[in-house]
Amino acid sequence: MTEDAATSFAPLRPRLLRIAYRMLGSLAEAEDMVQEAYIRWHQVDRSAVRDAGAFLSRTVTRLCLDQIKSARSRREAYVGPWLPEPIVEMEPMIEMASNKDEVTLTLMMALERLSPLERAAFLLHDVFGMEFEEVAKAIDRDPAACRQLAARARQHVQAARPRFPVTKERGKDIARAFFAASQGGDVGALRQLLAADVIAYSDGGGKAPAALNPLYGDDKVARFFAGLARKYSEGVAPNYSRPIGRPVFCTIDGLPGIMYVNDAGQAVQTTALEIEGERIVALYITRNPDKLTRITPVAAEPRTPLH
Repeated sequence: MTEDAATSFAPLRPRLLRIAYRMLGSLAEAEDMVQEAYIRWHQVDRSAVRDAGAFLSRTVTRLCLDQIKSARSRREAYVGPWLPEPIVEMEPMIEMASNKDEVTLTLMMALERLSPLERAAFLLHDVFGMEFEEVAKAIDRDPAACRQLAARARQHVQAARPRFPVTKERGKDIARAFFAASQGGDVGALRQLLAADVIAYSDGGGKAPAALNPLYGDDKVARFFAGLARKYSEGVAPNYSRPIGRPVFCTIDGLPGIMYVNDAGQAVQTTALEIEGERIVALYITRNPDKLTRITPVAAEPRTPLH
């Protein structure tokens, strides 16, 4: 029976992990929820379960709804801006079934502004393709209420999507140009890349130097990066005891970005760029070491330069 439970659970695990990550924004917490669902799968009478995927999706969703309450209370005491744990393109979890199921920071940030039930209804129906009757069972609401929850969530998410997205290749070019301008401390070049109303978020979690508040506007953001360039000495950041590391250009949560890795191949910072109409409209910088430990050294190895 134990072997049967493991065999039936294994192919469903990636989907369950994706649901949990989108609900919680943390891979560590998502893995905990999936593990708890696995334990419950062992305990349930599986012969009475007609659809294992639907049953386990409901289980993970309910576990996440309970977890969100404690997660949000922790975020209220979080030092500085909170960002979802970054997912780097080379990790296995990024292998999505379809474009609708793509991990993007833009989507994750929009989901953070929803109520837990709106978030669950939208994800289960719009992203993972569940019928509203099944969504209703997962979140303990009737189908009509689930339709309303998903509709409200959809409006917020659509409003957050870029109106003039750039191609993936163009995104890579802009990421490289941003890296060059920021390393050189060129305020003018930086402002040429930034939207007038750009926002920069820096997540250090009180464990790594980072701006305690978001930075708004192209002038402030450009001068911030230019100031860092002046203060860095041979790649060593102020108040930071070790080199920030070498850059690896990659995709972070579906966005073009830069990952900095140390000599051991461990990530010490990720910077994801949200781009609209050839300009960077948001920067998401993660420096909290707790959020970088799951980026494996293999994923951080030098790669063929992006063109």
